[in-house]
Amino acid sequence: MEKFVRVVSMAPLLLLLCFPFALAGHDYGQALSNSILFFEAQRSGFLPPNQRVTWRSNSGLYDGKANGVDLVGGYYDAGDNVKFGLPMAFTVTMMSWSIIEYGSQMAASGELGHAMDAVKWGTDYFIKAHPEPNVLYGEVGDGNTDHYCWQRPEDMTTNRQAYKISPSNPGSDLAGETAAAMAAASIVFRRSNPAYSRELLSHAYQLFDFADKYRGKYDSSITVAQKYYQSVSGYNDELLWAAAWLFQASNNQYYLDYLGNNGDSMGGTGWSMTEFGWDVKYPGVQTLVAKFLMQGKAGSHTAVFQKYQQKAEYFMCSCVGKGSQNARKTPGGLIYRQRWNNMQFVTSASFLATVYSDYLTSSRSTLQCASGNVAPNELLSFAQSQVDYILGDNPRATSYMVGYGNNYPQQVHHRASSIVSYKKDSSFVSCRGGYATWFSRKASYPNLLTGAIVGGPDAYDNFADQRDNYEQTEPATYNNAPLLGILARLNAGHGGYNQLLPVVTTQPKVAPLPKVAPASPAPSSSPIAISQRKTSSWISKGVTYYRYSAIVTNKSAKELTNLKLSISKLYGPIWGLTKAGNSYGFPSWINSLPVGKSMEFVYIHSASPANVLVSSYSLA
Repeated sequence: MEKFVRVVSMAPLLLLLCFPFALAGHDYGQALSNSILFFEAQRSGFLPPNQRVTWRSNSGLYDGKANGVDLVGGYYDAGDNVKFGLPMAFTVTMMSWSIIEYGSQMAASGELGHAMDAVKWGTDYFIKAHPEPNVLYGEVGDGNTDHYCWQRPEDMTTNRQAYKISPSNPGSDLAGETAAAMAAASIVFRRSNPAYSRELLSHAYQLFDFADKYRGKYDSSITVAQKYYQSVSGYNDELLWAAAWLFQASNNQYYLDYLGNNGDSMGGTGWSMTEFGWDVKYPGVQTLVAKFLMQGKAGSHTAVFQKYQQKAEYFMCSCVGKGSQNARKTPGGLIYRQRWNNMQFVTSASFLATVYSDYLTSSRSTLQCASGNVAPNELLSFAQSQVDYILGDNPRATSYMVGYGNNYPQQVHHRASSIVSYKKDSSFVSCRGGYATWFSRKASYPNLLTGAIVGGPDAYDNFADQRDNYEQTEPATYNNAPLLGILARLNAGHGGYNQLLPVVTTQPKVAPLPKVAPASPAPSSSPIAISQRKTSSWISKGVTYYRYSAIVTNKSAKELTNLKLSISKLYGPIWGLTKAGNSYGFPSWINSLPVGKSMEFVYIHSASPANVLVSSYSLA
């Protein structure tokens, strides 16, 4: 992670608000696969035989040795080679939460096993980093020496000192977040690996006790972290967060009582937030406690839990723009909080909106906002709009997921991907030599960092694809982690969900199923289903324009070819189809639609939906 002030010059971009997006249908399943794959590029330690990111090699093999402990493994947080414990733990917590909520959807697309592997790579490291009940190693390496060099992880010559917290040098926020990660992961492995699950829960118990008994901010003990991951929010939010996850993992009344008895004094019922991420956990706590309330588990703490829920709903209302204080958004509709790595807040907020939408649906409730009621599907639509923006539905028509779509960042601020693979050329890359040879290189990276979510655009949807523009082009693990759950949810369509039932984590043994679009109003006997929906609107020069999304699904048992569509009452531009005479066919990048698959086209005009009919087709 690069966190220094730098002025980045960008040519002004003219935003054409009347026709703001260059669009095509999104394959959420592919995006999910890519997102999980990114974590394999971030691995430190001895890489496993089933490593899919083959341009990476073993690295950090002596981590912890100078401290007399084995700290080999874990994740590099972003584009550097430091292992920062606080964001790593948050990353594992959010990956676990994604699996807990949407594991069955991941299994249906064949990705659950990969997601669980990603969680275990982190928790295996946390077990090593917690060698004693009241000792936790929270960082290996330091940002100052690391950022002075531009080297592959395989070539590191930088300081690899390990830093820990203990009773005399406490870190309740770090220990609390790691306890949350271990507790959440214990749920993930409860069925597939019960012994490992119990081991994780045992560590979580100890870490929570450590965090609660010896209170203090971790960056006062591990001072080298202050410049990069300063704990601005303190540690009360992490203590509540850990208690919530321990209750969900153990059903132990002690942790429910902790939430009830400390909600007021620790800010759980007091803080009204519009930010959720590796530092500020309050909206996550409030969302989990609201879930416990909806499940009827609050008991004598009902009144306190209702206050938690009010704060959770404050966050949700701010996201959809109907609260008393709303989240800022770019002209293109993206949540915007800060220039440096803004995407972290986008994915985390979208995840909370997704799960809360399903919680509300399960409890047959609606969201009460200052500007009116919000139906659950409106929350989910908000989350989908943010994901679609990330994947390319934005004024620049840029995908901010590397390797997804046709226009994604080429100058990613990432050491390993920007330098030739060690397997291809093992010649040593020196500390400063890497800057001279590889950092300043204007060509695209030699190794594709598939699935990485970069920092993203500024407040006006502008983006400079330059390697030295770390605020916008550097990826991070905690950008991706919340996205796993959202993508799994969106990829599964709009079937019924009951997220308030007892947690039963799916095992990764389900064969992949084809992605099916939402139900179409077309007759069930038709081999082709077409559905349309309005996705956004805006006013320009007194005229209201609407953006419509149309989904075409092959419901037959054969491959669909030679599709011809007749579209009438269309008064604006259309994307995602090829016009031939008076009809429309497949876009130029595909020539058929496999069984069960869908494609999307979009159009913009100032009228009701156009009439879309199938003129002709062939089934191969």
